[in-house]
Amino acid sequence: MFFIVGLGNPGIEYKNTRHNTGRMAVEFFSKKNVSKKVKIIESGEFMNNSGKAVAKFIKSKKSAQNLIVVHDDLDLPLGTLKISYNKGVGGHRGLDSVVKAVKTLKFVRVRIGISPATAKGRAKKPEGEQKVLDFILGKFKPSESDILKKTLKRASEAVQTLIIDGRERAMNMFNQ
Repeated sequence: MFFIVGLGNPGIEYKNTRHNTGRMAVEFFSKKNVSKKVKIIESGEFMNNSGKAVAKFIKSKKSAQNLIVVHDDLDLPLGTLKISYNKGVGGHRGLDSVVKAVKTLKFVRVRIGISPATAKGRAKKPEGEQKVLDFILGKFKPSESDILKKTLKRASEAVQTLIIDGRERAMNMFNQ
């Protein structure tokens, strides 16, 4: 059984915000994919308390190996994603909450870029805590919607590949 959680905040005011990208991706995935091998963990908690919902299903380090956490990532430009395993949280408080709840880093993350890109294609992150907060809690611009839709579709394909073909194959396919 695979456990999939998309990190985000509950409530209409957070719908379509950058910080809800993980939640949006898992909603997209769940509309297209139904399987007895998958349990979608829906958290009614705010981002920084995401671990509470995950801990109800992940009771051991062994079961954490079948956990897939999908989340926004400021270190990646919009339109990109990266699959990671057994890595640090990179300052992401929602991810930190999950790590503390499951007591291990040994689970898969599908990191979805939300930052604007520089001319060289690197993430151009906002600087300063308030600017970061305003940015991640801000809604996607209409000009970003096509890129976002393609990225959510690609993230859904990445999750499907993780489930069917395994972590190594998914990383080889999606970490270009």
